[in-house]
Amino acid sequence: MKKTLLVAAVALSALFAGAASAQDAGELSFNIAATNNYVWRGVTQTDDNAALQGGVDYKKGMYYVGAWGSNVDFGADTASTEVDLYAGITPSAGDFSFDFGYIHYFYPDQSDNSDFDFGELKAAVSHPMGAGSIGFAMYLPAEDLEDPYYEVNASQPIGDKWTVSGAIGNYEAAGYSTWNVGVTYAITDALSLDVRYSDAGRPDVDPIDVPSEDLPDNIYATLKVGF
Repeated sequence: MKKTLLVAAVALSALFAGAASAQDAGELSFNIAATNNYVWRGVTQTDDNAALQGGVDYKKGMYYVGAWGSNVDFGADTASTEVDLYAGITPSAGDFSFDFGYIHYFYPDQSDNSDFDFGELKAAVSHPMGAGSIGFAMYLPAEDLEDPYYEVNASQPIGDKWTVSGAIGNYEAAGYSTWNVGVTYAITDALSLDVRYSDAGRPDVDPIDVPSEDLPDNIYATLKVGF
């Protein structure tokens, strides 16, 4: 699995570097992260185990394209690798910053009887809130354009090194709501540590007869370097 991620990262790096050289413009960046638990929309993707992650991004003007990968564990040898490919534009109007794009989630080593691959359309907007920001994002399944995931998020820097952030979301396709809150510490300009708590649960079907179903909560830390 680690060899697969490494080969994919090298290939993607060469591809993006070639594109940047051909365009002779734009900005190419990379990131590598290690976390004790890969949590996505309030639910662990690694069975509460650690993950090694990495990505590459190319941006020119308001346009961007990128790739990101991580190990995953859904049990029963169904898949061990996730690779996301995405592209979009980031226009602005006054103090509002927008992000419109497409993300495709690939699981290249998934078993023959699994079908995890899917795509989403993204629409997000953010606005300054003092020194921080507040935003809204919606991710719509590309296949049927139904049952989106949407969230409200906010972040607030505290001094030069600390940033507090959080989000409240609802995943209609999976039938649950989630929230998270955490703090990020900038160790250096390139290296950061994020510690976060998240929780998720399905709402009451019948408040009297059927209690709500709580999904496992998570506390996780991520060390990330960008260059």
